[in-house]
Amino acid sequence: MAGFRSLARQVRDPLGDLALRRYSLRKCLERFAPYGHRATWDHLCARHGIDPEDRAPDPARLVSALEELEEARAVWLAYEAGFAERRRREKHAGLRRPGAFDDWHRRTWGGHGVARCADPGVHPTEPLAEVLRRLIAALGSGPGSACPVCAGTGIEWQERGRESWAGPVCTGCGIAVPRPALTDRTLAMARLPRHRKPTATAA
Repeated sequence: MAGFRSLARQVRDPLGDLALRRYSLRKCLERFAPYGHRATWDHLCARHGIDPEDRAPDPARLVSALEELEEARAVWLAYEAGFAERRRREKHAGLRRPGAFDDWHRRTWGGHGVARCADPGVHPTEPLAEVLRRLIAALGSGPGSACPVCAGTGIEWQERGRESWAGPVCTGCGIAVPRPALTDRTLAMARLPRHRKPTATAA
């Protein structure tokens, strides 16, 4: 099975068949897709002017989309390297049991779905690398009351029975917000049914 870098070389191959180069970019998303496969593909197509159904897109657009994906992957790999080093130090100091933050990281190892979007058509518009930087920075600075990516305060609890997943989702940018990034109060408010949530009143 080809790895990410091997697939990236195929995307860049100027002599390669365009359909194969597009296919290779899609295969890259099986190795690294921060929003999940479909949502990350939709994001790249929207940002780089690629028709999602075009089997022979402009090669320059394919490479541009790949470069955005590679930059985001570099951000994530640097984060994972730092995380692994921290865990080595903690284990050496006798801290064997990981905390809640580490539970989140373990579920997103490899960066696939690190900022999963439940709706493939709803995702942040910023470059993937910037989204990951914001997310990582927020997780390192402690829990907050807003989405770490778009700063939106519309956080709602969603459940996806088919995927056996439940958690807070930002109604603004569409990402599944990591629980360690939110305060207990924000998580409790997110769990309230929409019609019971307090509404702002005019002054």
